[in-house]
Amino acid sequence: MSAKKNVDLLVGAQWGDEGKGKVVDMLGSDVDVFVRFQGGANAGHTVITDGQKTVFHLLPSGMLYPGKLCVLGNGLVLDPEQFLAETGELFAKGQDRARLAVSPHAHVVMPYHKMLDKLQEEARGKGRKIGTTGRGIGPCYVDKYSRSGLRVEDLIDADILRERLTYILDEKNQIITRLYNQKPLAFDEIYEPARKWGEALAPYVDDTRALLRRAADEGKHILLEGAQAALLDIDHGTYPYVTSSSTSAAGAFTGTGLAPNDLTRVIAVVKAYTTRVGEGPFPTEDFTEMGEKLRANGGEFGATTGRPRRCGWLDVPALRYSMELNGANVIALTKLDVLTGMGGIKVCTAYEKDGTRFTSWPTDTRTLSEIQPVYETLPGWDDDITNCKSFDELPANAQAYVKYIESALNVPVALIGVGADRNQTINRGM
Repeated sequence: MSAKKNVDLLVGAQWGDEGKGKVVDMLGSDVDVFVRFQGGANAGHTVITDGQKTVFHLLPSGMLYPGKLCVLGNGLVLDPEQFLAETGELFAKGQDRARLAVSPHAHVVMPYHKMLDKLQEEARGKGRKIGTTGRGIGPCYVDKYSRSGLRVEDLIDADILRERLTYILDEKNQIITRLYNQKPLAFDEIYEPARKWGEALAPYVDDTRALLRRAADEGKHILLEGAQAALLDIDHGTYPYVTSSSTSAAGAFTGTGLAPNDLTRVIAVVKAYTTRVGEGPFPTEDFTEMGEKLRANGGEFGATTGRPRRCGWLDVPALRYSMELNGANVIALTKLDVLTGMGGIKVCTAYEKDGTRFTSWPTDTRTLSEIQPVYETLPGWDDDITNCKSFDELPANAQAYVKYIESALNVPVALIGVGADRNQTINRGM
């Protein structure tokens, strides 16, 4: 008989950048297996431990913990250059403390994917750009579903790599030269680096589905570490201004090989306000000096691209939608400290369009682009909360804000971030 399951799924509940990396890192001491299951190097997780900042674009945040198993699942698209850069940096710092396993079925981001990503974005022109990171993620997923992609296992076998890359590159060069009027890519300039990547990746490759199956059956604590967030989901997000993978809870199963009945808890990470990177509708975006203040106080610049994030207020209808979509059991609320000294704190409780008010998340992107938020203003606080160790130590208005979120979403807030460091967290029963 299998042991009691202990599988947590952590997902972003907004448009990403909620502070998932910090939450994963804070929970890490009790976790046995950390898993990335979707996305790629377009996701940046920043972890600050004892004042030292580490940015993961591809690797699970659990890499900083000794004796853990970290897994890159089949649903992720792997950029070999980024992978080797991150593992190399950790090795140089003596921080490569976890065992790392890579699925042979993970698709590989190739140089032509990055090239096409940028060319496609430029060709869309003003007003039609999606705001991609240019990291080749979308084109790689396109190849995956058109069954013309390269997987990690293909890079390891030099003969198969040569055979498959020959016809794949011929097709890509047709697009690059005829559609975009660019010079074709030379075969050896792609093949030789890819072959060397395969050699470097080979020691990490393992049957990750079987590893996770065994860990789940043994009752090991598994943490599935989502990248991006629910409102960027390819199916359920603000399409077409979304990422290219399934970022909501359901994507964890196709991206790992675990089964739905393995899951024991969904942790939704919610920022105390809202941000978005790139294009697309954002009902509560604040274009005033308050939005600038949120960006400055919160250090809202992308970990992957450095782009300034669009900032605005908490959006309750959007979060209700996200809670339902992901089946959230608890909330990890991050960056509460950023709201200190902001005066009155605005919260979107409904939307209006053409004189009609509604409280549900719109199903189409056009409506999302045209609605106006209806705000309620809650009293703020001025006291520094970065050293608070318990909920009772928070100012009364900060406590009231947390309770308001719990009531509005009908999900308990089990974790509260009051600063950037791992230790600046209030645990209310996580």
